[in-house]
Amino acid sequence: MDDLPQNLRLLDAILSPRGYRLIMASSGEEALAVLPGSGADLVLLDILMPGIDGYEVCRRIRSTPSFEFLPVVMITASGDQEKVRAIEAGADDFVSKPLNQGELLARVASLARIKRYQDTIQRQSAELAAWNLELEDRVRAQIDELQRVNRLRRFLSPQLVDVVMDSGDDGFLVSHRREIVVVFCDLRGFTPFAESSEPEEVMGVLSEFHTAMGELIDRFDGTLERFTGDGLMVFFNDPIPCENPAERAVTMAVAMRDRVAELAAAWARRGHDLGFGIGIAQGFATLGRIGFEGRSDYAAIGNVTNLAARLCVAAGPWQILVTQRVLSATEELIVTESVGDLDLRGFSRPIRAFDVAGMTSRTGG
Repeated sequence: MDDLPQNLRLLDAILSPRGYRLIMASSGEEALAVLPGSGADLVLLDILMPGIDGYEVCRRIRSTPSFEFLPVVMITASGDQEKVRAIEAGADDFVSKPLNQGELLARVASLARIKRYQDTIQRQSAELAAWNLELEDRVRAQIDELQRVNRLRRFLSPQLVDVVMDSGDDGFLVSHRREIVVVFCDLRGFTPFAESSEPEEVMGVLSEFHTAMGELIDRFDGTLERFTGDGLMVFFNDPIPCENPAERAVTMAVAMRDRVAELAAAWARRGHDLGFGIGIAQGFATLGRIGFEGRSDYAAIGNVTNLAARLCVAAGPWQILVTQRVLSATEELIVTESVGDLDLRGFSRPIRAFDVAGMTSRTGG
């Protein structure tokens, strides 16, 4: 920026052969108008110009956020007094008139190098900010994913959670109707045991019981609806449909009885007399998410759940009571004994039930 054409030509003659591209302005007003769209890396600014002088141009450059670090070289005709005012205005360096070619090239090259460093820092800062935003988005997505996984793991086996997470579809949480097989089970003699034992002993027994049952629920891909102290409810064929849900339910129930029998033997040696009972029913239910914001469960609602629960209550120690419908779906796999028609609370008609004595030789039971 210089109001004298001969000075502009001189600067062009010195700098252009060295690979610099010059954008020229003959007044402060013109310079300030051209600068924002110029992409300039350095400003050579004459001090004495008509209209806005070099000091004011420099101050306005420095007051513009995007030009805070743009190198400004003031071209001075006199000595220290102009340099002091130039520093106060925000200049980075000085070149004295008459121009010395070597000095000019050295100062321009030095400040251009600094400008490249500043551009690199700004670019890296912008990239870092973008990476931080991307990282925040990823962390947020991972937290959401983890919360979703934890929510699913409350009632699904790890295998089913993997299926749901791989598919990305949790639409099964929406209320729907499906035929399921429900298994209710609980410990017999638990209430007197809890009344006569220390809380730590009760919690220890429950921990052993829940751990053993959880392993079997996962093994057979059951859906755990809830724990109720010494009891639990599991169902099959939802949210992921499965083949032969009644067979899975009965096979799991027999495995549960065998495992609890092992635990009961150890409990008996500690003076605890505990048994085990199971009820299994098959029928249609409405399934989906219930609860409120921040706390929800996946539940099955319908007579089939009530029937399984009542059969569990009616079962004696070590009995597995199943309905006629469950028996019809599994009769080639299990050995049963009829217990006749049971009058169950909440049901107007007697329910025919069968006790599963064991598995047939075909199953290896």
